[in-house]
Amino acid sequence: METQIENHSTQENNTNLAVIAYITIIGLIIAFMLNKEKKPLVNYHIRQSLGLACCGFALGLLNIIPILGWIISFFGMFVLLFLWIKGLMNAINKVETPVPFLGKKFEEWFKNI
Repeated sequence: METQIENHSTQENNTNLAVIAYITIIGLIIAFMLNKEKKPLVNYHIRQSLGLACCGFALGLLNIIPILGWIISFFGMFVLLFLWIKGLMNAINKVETPVPFLGKKFEEWFKNI
């Protein structure tokens, strides 16, 4: 009985860390630092969240370009918001599904994390 409770507690902790990875850059850093045991679910969502953060940074840089950059950045932020919600819902549901469009690339690019 004790091992079942311990397993459930560990799974809840993993889910919490996976969700925390999507809550700002600080949450991503906290999840990375607290994932000392390298749990697969947490690692997966850290990679996905890191990819989304990099895309957000790239959109921010693109926003420097007048008019065309502003338009692309504006619509890109809505796409990024959609991807962030999908990733967060996957973490809450304990599912290792890549975010649409770039999720597979994030797995490939950040496979060493």
